[in-house]
Amino acid sequence: MVEARAVTRYVRMSPQKARLVLDLIRGRQADQAIQTLRLTRKRAAKDIEKCLRSAIANAEQKSEKVDVDNLVVSKCWVNEGPRWKRVRPAPFGRAYRYLRRTAHITIFVTGEEEQPRPGGVAPRAEKGKGEKAAPAAPKAAPSAKPASGKAKADKEKP
Repeated sequence: MVEARAVTRYVRMSPQKARLVLDLIRGRQADQAIQTLRLTRKRAAKDIEKCLRSAIANAEQKSEKVDVDNLVVSKCWVNEGPRWKRVRPAPFGRAYRYLRRTAHITIFVTGEEEQPRPGGVAPRAEKGKGEKAAPAAPKAAPSAKPASGKAKADKEKP
């Protein structure tokens, strides 16, 4: 089993908003997750898609035997990054502080390696050169039922 990880750090978005999008793809096939992210109308979807594509590429790099079509988003989470303190002008010469939040996105994908068949690859049968199956045998006619004992007894007594 191959497990690959991708981490995108210091993404300029709220972790709370990113978690909403990440919950949509957790446990899905990687290709389904990418389609879901493309159709999601959230700003976080673009950064999460980039991170997911990076995780898929890392899985390919880790093992060339991995089947990319069978990769699954096994684990994913968003942690809070450092907050940037910013100041907004306020009335009467004052200033209001606000926080610009950042996020660290982590995505794990797992997949099975393609196992080679024992003895190499089995040769394929060519079309039209195989033996045809024998035709089915005709069904036997139903056997006659023996007459009941009472009818035989009546015929013997004339």
